[in-house]
Amino acid sequence: MSETPTRTLQYRFDGPEQAPVLVLGPSLGTTWHMWDRQVPELARQWRVLRFDLPGHGGAPAHAATSVPELAERLLATLDGLGVQRFGYVGCSIAGAIGAELALRRPDRIASLALVAASPRFGTADEFRQRGVIVRANGLDPMARTAPERWFTPGFAAAQPAIVEWAVQMVRTTDPGCYIAACEALAAFDIRAELGRIGVPTLVLVGAEDQVTGPAEARTLVAGIRDARLALVPGASHLAPVEQPAAVTDLLVHHFSTAWYNPSDTATGLTVMPDRPAGPAASAAVGPVAEIAPAPEQPAAVPAGRPDPYDAGMRVRREVLGDAHVDRAAATAAADGFGGDFQEFITRYAWGEVWTRDGLDRRTRSAVTLTALVSGGHLDELAFHTRAALRNGLTPDEIKEVLLHAAIYCGVPAANTAFKVAGAVIREETTPDA
Repeated sequence: MSETPTRTLQYRFDGPEQAPVLVLGPSLGTTWHMWDRQVPELARQWRVLRFDLPGHGGAPAHAATSVPELAERLLATLDGLGVQRFGYVGCSIAGAIGAELALRRPDRIASLALVAASPRFGTADEFRQRGVIVRANGLDPMARTAPERWFTPGFAAAQPAIVEWAVQMVRTTDPGCYIAACEALAAFDIRAELGRIGVPTLVLVGAEDQVTGPAEARTLVAGIRDARLALVPGASHLAPVEQPAAVTDLLVHHFSTAWYNPSDTATGLTVMPDRPAGPAASAAVGPVAEIAPAPEQPAAVPAGRPDPYDAGMRVRREVLGDAHVDRAAATAAADGFGGDFQEFITRYAWGEVWTRDGLDRRTRSAVTLTALVSGGHLDELAFHTRAALRNGLTPDEIKEVLLHAAIYCGVPAANTAFKVAGAVIREETTPDA
């Protein structure tokens, strides 16, 4: 049986055909047009390739639910174009893709710039909740709140046309692909691996970014061995749009002076001579932060059947959310009584059953809701309704599950279940004002 080929990404080229390739990646909810103001200058000395995320900017809606999968699709695209080594700039989720490439395929990355990026984007709960909102309401809530996440208030007030452009970018994104990208960010966490990134890296962040701000940028710089920090005043999350000239100068300076050549064993760096960096760009780049690489952990030697606890805890957190699991653990620790039970259900309910391949998580949620209605377990029905939303069931599908349960489990039980589930669905799917 032949393997399914890796899907590729929508892209466009600008710049001279024989120049080194510089790849630009967009943030969640945007398209390659977020880099329009950088391309004319960058394309003077690089062959600039911009790509769209799946379902963004009219790209085919083939959803990808992990950052490694997105990285593989980008590599498949570049392989098809005959591009082996390249510089890379990524904003937000595309920054995660760049870090993933630097970790897994450092032979392909000549130099790296991470814009509005983080080794972990908020919490998994935040992004899975965003997916719940989009399933229930479409992308309009995300579109309406995008300007306050992406721009400073002064810029948004002075540039209504750009604000409307940003809103329309989100509205025209495929909802399923947006949700899948949220799942990818929920699972992304490379904090323990930063020391293994060995390519020269520029970490660029808007000084007023409230999404992935200076604190996250400094974490990246402290962890990556050869990283420099560039703080852009007067910019929020989409600094390339809000302060295009400053961002362009910083990128030109970085990629003109730090282009890693693996054949140069003496320094590992080559200087691209086409254009020297200007003094303003040089002054904007902060000092290098160097740390030793993280030590490699020895591989564990398998001894019989593996303990399912760790897999169970991972799935339990993904399905129920970190907040719920942390509350349960804290309660058990406080009363000194329920700890063994929490370990038991993590190991056997979540590690042995929920991890099985026979049913997907949406189906398991539907089965679980029916069983809880039958048993009258209303407390668990409430948090498993939240779990069902996170696992991809829509409010209408949950309604159908409860209607079906009314026939086989009894109308009184279903009547109470509708009240409990309805309250949870309203709370979970109502966008913040």
